[in-house]
Amino acid sequence: MHGESVVFSLFLIFCGAALLATVALCLRQAMLVAYLASGAILGPWGLGLVTDADLIQDIARIGIIFLLFLLGLDLSPQKFFRLLGRTAPVTLFSALIFAGVAALIAWGCGFGGGDVLFIGLAACFSSTIIGLKLLPTTVLHHRHTGEVIISVLLLQDLIAIIALLAVHGLKSGSPPLADIAVLFIALPALGAAAWLGQRHLLLRLLRRFDRIQEYLFLLAIGWCLGVAQLAESMGLSYEIGAFTAGVAVAASPIAVHIAERLKPLRDFFLILFFFGLGAGFDLAAAWRVAVPAFLIGICLLLIKPVVFRLLLARTAQTGRAAWETGVRLGQLSEFSLLIVFVARHNGVISDPAFYAVQLATIASFIVSTYWIVLRYPTPIALSERLRRD
Repeated sequence: MHGESVVFSLFLIFCGAALLATVALCLRQAMLVAYLASGAILGPWGLGLVTDADLIQDIARIGIIFLLFLLGLDLSPQKFFRLLGRTAPVTLFSALIFAGVAALIAWGCGFGGGDVLFIGLAACFSSTIIGLKLLPTTVLHHRHTGEVIISVLLLQDLIAIIALLAVHGLKSGSPPLADIAVLFIALPALGAAAWLGQRHLLLRLLRRFDRIQEYLFLLAIGWCLGVAQLAESMGLSYEIGAFTAGVAVAASPIAVHIAERLKPLRDFFLILFFFGLGAGFDLAAAWRVAVPAFLIGICLLLIKPVVFRLLLARTAQTGRAAWETGVRLGQLSEFSLLIVFVARHNGVISDPAFYAVQLATIASFIVSTYWIVLRYPTPIALSERLRRD
């Protein structure tokens, strides 16, 4: 945003995103596609109206921090272990299959070993946003299919968070042993500090001033960023700290309230994050990897229903319900974008592989969304018969 005001840049970002989001909703598409498209159109490789994509991404990193904090808040031990027992084998086996398929395609298209690894990792996950946004409330809360989808997505999110935090610790070349030692010492110390802090300080303040909504909002932000800064000062990362801060509070009854209060703030910064990803999207470079990108995206869309139908056959899922689960989870994930973004920032993935994952993810978002709204009940279905809130 050199040579232009921050206010003007934010005006372009949010007005452009709002305009394209309107178009996306009219076309029954996920708004993530609109955010990425607005970045590509307005960014340096498009019209060049917003030129400092690096600054946008620096600001948008806060969105990742809040995202991980909220995911940590949702990871109460009781809920996690209850859902884990239902679909852990299905989730793990399916992730290995999807990673293997994507890695095999990438290897066959000439990508190197490191790139193949990250492309396979990005293919393990399905979009939590699309999966839940296109699921009617009645299915989400009152049917076995909804429980299975939530269980799979929750475990996938946990795996993605672990992968994301691991990628944050990578740099070009092998990590020194000293860094590994710091990780194994600092991580338990951070967890202990967060647990003690929430038990003896945070929860006491929350109970004392629980009627002052503005204070609860402020305290939640301060807790998240405070633990994030502590993690950074201990040689870890802001993201590890934010996730730890969320997990430390997850068992508290106030966790749900905090999560609801912070969602708008998280969404604000995530719009900036996806805009920044789109702004860094070089269409000419992406076009050179279009063949492997589309092969990966389409193959996963076709394979996932088959794999989930076979794996869910013994979990009280009918063949039809298992197939629907696979279709609803057929796309790649926003975590796929996050992982390759961090990997590129750390210099452990090539630009062609980065663009291939981005293009495959966007293509899978578009095709998967249309497949779901044309065939299954959703809040934005094209047919009145299939429209369910």
